[in-house]
Amino acid sequence: MSLLHVHPPSDYTPLRATQFYIPLIIQAVSQSLTYPLVASIVSHGDHGVRDLAAFAQGQALMFVISACGGGLLTTGMVFARSKEGFALFKRLNLLMTIVLLVLQACACLPAIHPVIFESILGLKGPMAEIAREVLFLSIPMQFLFFIRTPALTALYNARASSVANWATLGRIALTGILTPIFIHYGLVGYKMGLIAMTIPVLLEMLLAQWLAKPYIRELQPATERVASIRSQLLFTLPISFGGILLALSGFMVGAFIARAADAERMLPIHYVAMGIVNPVSYSALRMQAVVLAFPPTDPRGHHLFRYAFAAGLVLMLFPLMGQIPFVAKWYFGTIQNLPAQDIPLAMHAMLAITLLPVIQTIRGHAEGLAAWLKRPNAILAGQAVYLGTIVCSLFVCLNLGVSGYMMGVISYLVAVSLTFLTVRMGLILAEEELDNIELRIPNDE
Repeated sequence: MSLLHVHPPSDYTPLRATQFYIPLIIQAVSQSLTYPLVASIVSHGDHGVRDLAAFAQGQALMFVISACGGGLLTTGMVFARSKEGFALFKRLNLLMTIVLLVLQACACLPAIHPVIFESILGLKGPMAEIAREVLFLSIPMQFLFFIRTPALTALYNARASSVANWATLGRIALTGILTPIFIHYGLVGYKMGLIAMTIPVLLEMLLAQWLAKPYIRELQPATERVASIRSQLLFTLPISFGGILLALSGFMVGAFIARAADAERMLPIHYVAMGIVNPVSYSALRMQAVVLAFPPTDPRGHHLFRYAFAAGLVLMLFPLMGQIPFVAKWYFGTIQNLPAQDIPLAMHAMLAITLLPVIQTIRGHAEGLAAWLKRPNAILAGQAVYLGTIVCSLFVCLNLGVSGYMMGVISYLVAVSLTFLTVRMGLILAEEELDNIELRIPNDE
């Protein structure tokens, strides 16, 4: 018995998948345009790239908290395809937003933040205080990101990812306009960086909601029983918890590098390199949305697997651009204010992680297949392996004396590979389980 018998046939073609996927890539890669621009405002502050390292740690914790709702978009693409389903999903999204914003504020309380930023992350004095302020001042931005989710869900379900792009392009354009203005007038440092990041996100949220209105109005009444808020929540939690584990990995990488030799130098190199690698990696994982938009017709989604692998090869070009000398000097030196002697180290880190996009696209394919088949536990198992592998790899690297800027690279490559294998194994076991159930059902004849 195939796991896919209960699902409608897909109208997948490589061209249709590409038309849907490219806007998703642009939305994700937009971070490689907007975050570095904002980072340049931060790194031109009083303490240069050291402020950027603390800023990145505060942002990392914000993303750990936002990851608690990381499964919402996937939940919406599965359950919010009717008027009633969308209305219930929108209520779930609002409830989770309120809870998570309260959690973010609590993490900044005097009795809690020293434990997080000093004891766990190993930040010292001013860096710990900057990270705490960044986390607290990021609450408005966090709110905007969450409120945007229902609109994006409606657009993705309608396969209107290109329409959603207009909102993202608006954010990119406004960030590009604000950054040189801020720097020219001396509005630099981590607080100004947050302001320059939040205003464009507000524009993106408003545009996304406006663009999604026609698609939301066209939603049809449900023809079958609609999943309740409780059912949607129970589907969201395993995927979201897995997202927490993923976000914690970035948190843990920073904590281990902070304990390595020459940490104040290694942390900025790592975060500057990851400023490009992370958006590309996230773009690769958007393959999950492609699978949900074009449900596979064969048990293991072989046609989409080949597409995912080819897409990963194309995405490799982004980190490879870091090996072009004048590009590296411009981005790492001029834009990110990295000292000249550290530019070759950032280039080495990006070269070593070149294979990551390929592994991420086929992992995204596996996770999309698991979500479509309503097997969130397979995704959760893979992400638990991801976090465990990250920690073990970092521990080994730290004890072997691996340079701090390479510790994250090595741990990411190993962890993503094992995550893909774990999710795939979970899907194979689930299919075998259903086959065994079918064998035990008496034949009607």
